[in-house]
Amino acid sequence: MMHNSPSTPGGTPTLTPPAPVVRNRMSASAVLWVTLAVFAQESVWNFYDAQVPEQLRHYVTSAGVIGLIMGLDHALGIFTQPSVGFLSDKLVRRRRGRWPIVLIGASAATVPFVLIPWAGSLPVLMVCVVGFAAVANAFKGVTETLVSDYVSEGNRSKAQGFIKAGVSLTIIISSLISLLVVDRSLRLAFAIPPALMLIMLGLSWWFLGRRHEQAVLPEQPADVRPDTADFASPWAVLRDALRSPSSPALLLMIGIFCFAGMWTALRSLTTPYATELLGLTRGQAGGLALPGAVAFLVCVLPIAYWSDRIGQLRAMRYGVALFVAGLLVGFALPTLPGTVAAMVLSALGYASFAVNALVALWNLAPTQKVLGTYTALYTLASSAGMALGPAILGTTIDLTGWRFMMLNAAAFATVTFAVFTLLARRAPDRNTA
Repeated sequence: MMHNSPSTPGGTPTLTPPAPVVRNRMSASAVLWVTLAVFAQESVWNFYDAQVPEQLRHYVTSAGVIGLIMGLDHALGIFTQPSVGFLSDKLVRRRRGRWPIVLIGASAATVPFVLIPWAGSLPVLMVCVVGFAAVANAFKGVTETLVSDYVSEGNRSKAQGFIKAGVSLTIIISSLISLLVVDRSLRLAFAIPPALMLIMLGLSWWFLGRRHEQAVLPEQPADVRPDTADFASPWAVLRDALRSPSSPALLLMIGIFCFAGMWTALRSLTTPYATELLGLTRGQAGGLALPGAVAFLVCVLPIAYWSDRIGQLRAMRYGVALFVAGLLVGFALPTLPGTVAAMVLSALGYASFAVNALVALWNLAPTQKVLGTYTALYTLASSAGMALGPAILGTTIDLTGWRFMMLNAAAFATVTFAVFTLLARRAPDRNTA
């Protein structure tokens, strides 16, 4: 248990860690409430990705422009997340930890999100979309870092499996809202996800964040490299991580950039793809993610445990291969059953990436004291991919037509496979080395 130490010069109480202890067991309650927190924010993002592109189609006809707009909002995280993640690292040993950033950010992001279906022109819609993305992206990485505060290093891949299983439930909920509510009341549909976010984040804070002093893990000073024990800014952490062109951290961030870009592009453009090529309604097209989400939910925990056995980098490489295979199935069978099969296979491939990517990057951190900033590096790479991926895929659709969307995505995903292959050769997994 952690005990209060004397106040800092600014008067804020900090936590004095006891001697390092080895924790072999994963705290089920901590994982549950962190999962609920991530579930809360992802419930909003999944609905956003499913329905905002269709909202933009009222004013924009080009798939490339829609993809660019869907990507530009993620680009905002590139500028905000390193600083916010670094700030959260400074707060983690204090009385409330990272939680104030998460709770205040969620409350502020709710307002522009709810106003999206009320926008009567493209400029007003853009203000709502960019306003939501700017705030929500700023605290997104902080929520994901919570698992490192309460779960020891050896159990984080397994914990990520439970968390990603919770995330898959948000895709199911988003799909159900699309199927059952969107075609009846778009404004009500946009009000449900942020309401769920605020309620669930409140519950997570009440049962976990409120007793942060007792639940937070002790420091692990033995992991600190002498030359990087104290970083003065998030940019110093970034320079250390990317200190050479062959740095494993740099290669991993490139892989994250590529995979996140194609996954986001697929999610962002599947709804208009289904309405244009398969003749589905907007609500039906928005529900196409449901089968993949169910497959993700069923398989993500076995994938997490399997990844511990074979290594995170190898598991991610196999996941990319399965992702490519799913896209090729969708291209070969441009029907509703073929598209559903493609979404299922692609979701399973993404599950292997989702469980392992952040943990693999944490494993490269020079000290446990900068995990929030390393999460920001993860979100920086993924946000950059999310910013460019939809625009790149959308532009190829403008050139080749919707019929070739799956094939175009598969070609880009093959580049991702090459990156992870190179990474696996240069940076063997810790648990398999």
